[in-house]
Amino acid sequence: MDKYSRVAEMLSAKGIKIFENEPLAPHSTFRIGGAARLAAMPDSTEMIIDAVKAAKEEELDFIVIGNGSNVLFSDKGFDGLVIFTRSADSVVIKGNRVFADAGAPFTKLAVTVKNAGLTGLEFAYGIPGSVGGAVYMNAGAYNGEASQVVASSTAYDDLTGEVRMISKEEHNFGYRTSVYSQNKDRLTVLSAEFELKEGDSAAIWETMQDLIRRRREKQPLEYPNAGSVFKRPQGYFVGKLITDAGLKGYTIGGAQVSEKHAGFIINRGGATAEDVLRLVEHIQNTVHEQFGVSLECEINFKGKR
Repeated sequence: MDKYSRVAEMLSAKGIKIFENEPLAPHSTFRIGGAARLAAMPDSTEMIIDAVKAAKEEELDFIVIGNGSNVLFSDKGFDGLVIFTRSADSVVIKGNRVFADAGAPFTKLAVTVKNAGLTGLEFAYGIPGSVGGAVYMNAGAYNGEASQVVASSTAYDDLTGEVRMISKEEHNFGYRTSVYSQNKDRLTVLSAEFELKEGDSAAIWETMQDLIRRRREKQPLEYPNAGSVFKRPQGYFVGKLITDAGLKGYTIGGAQVSEKHAGFIINRGGATAEDVLRLVEHIQNTVHEQFGVSLECEINFKGKR
């Protein structure tokens, strides 16, 4: 029995759903990617820990994925274990404190707290990722970001094998970064605690509707994509840089710089990961040549090129 079979057997014995040669494209908002040798669908944070432990025990490469909204899977797939957290999606509200598992959709969380008359997560409405992903990258939009409302989180520490509570200060939040992304080979987000304020549900909903309207007007939501491709360089706007470089609409294979918002790369149909990577590199090279600005890619590439 090889290590893949042993991991599959261990996780099945824990009641975790396991799939072999699972296509990854349907699990990505880009709709791109080959197959995962193994995919696990844990239903709880305890099961997420079990999956990570099994992979570590057998020295099997693994990645933990929420909604696949900020990821580009390799055309060659992933020769290891992909742990999908979306079924671990419990949300508990206690006063103005909200406790959410890593797999809870960020947009769904925004609606849930709105219904409870809590304000502070309006910016999350329309963000396609999960709570885990939002904390991992300090997701944000329209002058709001996770760091403003995260009070603490729980993490599984691969190095010590312990579950740790991460305080607000320990998150070391920055622009699209946190202690999790800074220790991505060690820490796995399990859940997060949000501190919100009481508000009027109708007013909160009005704000959320305004934000989603603005998203639809400015972003290419009608095409598969992985959100903003590049981090914002200080003093510049990415979309303007790419537009001024004459790259709006530029296409490689099935991947295209969005004509609606040049900060996005869209899958026009049949795009491969290689198409996207080549387009990213072309944008970076062109912008640097013309303006001397280095663009850092925000999308996480998973697998081998």
